[in-house]
Amino acid sequence: MPAKPASVVVRPATVDDVDLLHRFSIDLATYEDEPDAVTSTPQTLARDGFGVDPKFAALIAERGGTPVGFALYTFNYSVWTAARGIFIEDIWVVPEERRGGVARALMVALARECAANGFKRIDLNVLDWNPARGFYERMGFRWIRNWLPYRLSGEALAKLATSSPSISSKDP
Repeated sequence: MPAKPASVVVRPATVDDVDLLHRFSIDLATYEDEPDAVTSTPQTLARDGFGVDPKFAALIAERGGTPVGFALYTFNYSVWTAARGIFIEDIWVVPEERRGGVARALMVALARECAANGFKRIDLNVLDWNPARGFYERMGFRWIRNWLPYRLSGEALAKLATSSPSISSKDP
């Protein structure tokens, strides 16, 4: 009879995990057809996640002591609910561990953090082609059909930052 797989353990990431976080981020970017999009380094992750003013938090999922996934998140605030929430920036499970409870264990840990801290919601973005959408929906996430994500970055962000704050005739 085959051995029962070890259960998934989720723990907070530490500064000792920055190489792992970086590798998992590259794996995720590659999966999303953006292998060159990751410009962070283990050093910037150490500074930004584990320094005096952390910009993110992360969880590591392990099975049998081996890292098999992670969730990297930030906090948001809703003036409507007057409460903070969690925004999942990245979540990744190694391919051979998918459908093995790893993502669910990460989501349960995030939901427990919300409950323990009075946070009111968890938000995330998912690519329209990603089969994980069904997983999120089965967990209770709902696609907000009338909201479209927008992003300002790169040259457009730099251009806006150096532009005049005066109103343009093209503004709504």
